Amino acid sequence: MNVQVIKRDGEAEYAVLPWAEYQELLRAAGRAVPEVAATPAAAPSNRPMLAQLAALREQKGLSAEQLARAVGISPHYLAMIERGERQPDAAIRRALSWNLGVDGWGDEM
Repeated sequence: MNVQVIKRDGEAEYAVLPWAEYQELLRAAGRAVPEVAATPAAAPSNRPMLAQLAALREQKGLSAEQLARAVGISPHYLAMIERGERQPDAAIRRALSWNLGVDGWGDEM
């Protein structure tokens, strides 16, 4: 059995194992194997993408420093996002979306 043990403060907290082995364990214990729905393909969207971030910021008349401070990140980090060097987490995408008046970035990626 191929099991990865995740520890916290030196104590085992989680066990991670391949899906097929998990299913075998459930069957051996007489339990039902849960169904996992396939991930739906992403629907095409009309929402602006992060690649357009600098242009959207400029259209709003915001400097990089103003937007970064409003979002709660450094101007340097915003510049890295605008250049595509970093992918912001959902909270930062939501803050960018809200400050720029763009829908849907919180769910992107």
